[in-house]
Amino acid sequence: MEKEKLNEILAKHRAWLNNEDDGERANLRSADLRSADLRYADLRYANLRYANLSSADLRYANLSSADLRDADLRSADLRYANLSSADLRYANLSSADLRYANLSDADLRYADLRSANLRYANLSSADLRYANLSDADLRYANLQNVQSIMRVSVSWTDHGECGRQLLAIKWGDDSRYFCGCFSGSESDLREYIANGPDSLKGSRTVALEFCAARLAEMATARAEKPEQEGEPTNA
Repeated sequence: MEKEKLNEILAKHRAWLNNEDDGERANLRSADLRSADLRYADLRYANLRYANLSSADLRYANLSSADLRDADLRSADLRYANLSSADLRYANLSSADLRYANLSDADLRYADLRSANLRYANLSSADLRYANLSDADLRYANLQNVQSIMRVSVSWTDHGECGRQLLAIKWGDDSRYFCGCFSGSESDLREYIANGPDSLKGSRTVALEFCAARLAEMATARAEKPEQEGEPTNA
């Protein structure tokens, strides 16, 4: 989309948000916005369904309550963006940079978040059922009340590594462990410990076993209380 046309749409959308007579809600459905500069853009409630926003710069953009269903956000820069209550069902966010982004109450069902960077992101009360989180970095993310994700962490101070913390996250049949610069599956972590210093194997193994056991307990408890709501349709 030409920059002049995009600026016109954004200006009318700002007026619409301010209830001005000449305002008009942004309709960017299926728009080609690849690599667009949308830093600080106010796109609250905008229609961005099926939009191609791959590699777009959306730092600090306000996309609260926007319709981003089926949008292509591959490799987009969404650092510090506000995506609270946004509809991101079926959106492709693979390799997107979502550090410090606000995704609270966002609907991310069936979203593709493979290799996305979600460090320090706020995902509180987000719905991540059926989302693909393979190789996503969730270190330091706020996962409070997140649908479908189980989280457990353990810190230790007197076992050879003062101040260390192991974070374990499980969704569906997959799980991932984060500790310092390490990120991987349970088997990856066991191999990492086995190949590490002998003096640290004990404390690291205790932390791993604790997290693995707690995740298993949580999964069992959740299985005894299956979700009642059916799967959403891509309508």
